[in-house]
Amino acid sequence: MAAATSQSSIGRTMSKEDIGLKTEKLTHFHFFIHVIISGPNIDDVIVVLPPPTSTTPAANAFFGRVDVLDTPLTIGPNISSDRIGSMQGVVAGTSPVEELAYFMEVTFVFTEGKYNGSTLVILGRNQATMKVRELPIVGGTGIFRFARGYALTRTYSPFDPKTGTAIHEYNLFITN
Repeated sequence: MAAATSQSSIGRTMSKEDIGLKTEKLTHFHFFIHVIISGPNIDDVIVVLPPPTSTTPAANAFFGRVDVLDTPLTIGPNISSDRIGSMQGVVAGTSPVEELAYFMEVTFVFTEGKYNGSTLVILGRNQATMKVRELPIVGGTGIFRFARGYALTRTYSPFDPKTGTAIHEYNLFITN
């Protein structure tokens, strides 16, 4: 059996400067995501369908559904706008009632400018029936190491069955 390790050998107090952190700053991002569930450029794939049941209200047939996505982030609402990255993650329908809520674990992966290679992570509940939803930013990498903050999102263009697309607008407020 190995000897017990003392607490001082597994952890130490550090200053922010020890790892290159400077004074905290607030950053604001504004962009759009394009969720495409049908057609030639699908970026949201349903991996689990909810079981058929007579107890789930018809208004929320998404309860129990799980999607994996890799959607484009663009500067403007048009899919041909400048692309700055992608939103990758998992979204699951979590509310059996009519309010249509999702659990989201998504990472914004930035590919342009000084943010190239950096990420931000959202982990939380998105109640899609609200006009504006607030979601927590729980971390990040690269330029956003130790990030925290919140995202405000709204549906810019609801799901269109003809195009298989929905567009959501995001405003992120990040401290790191």
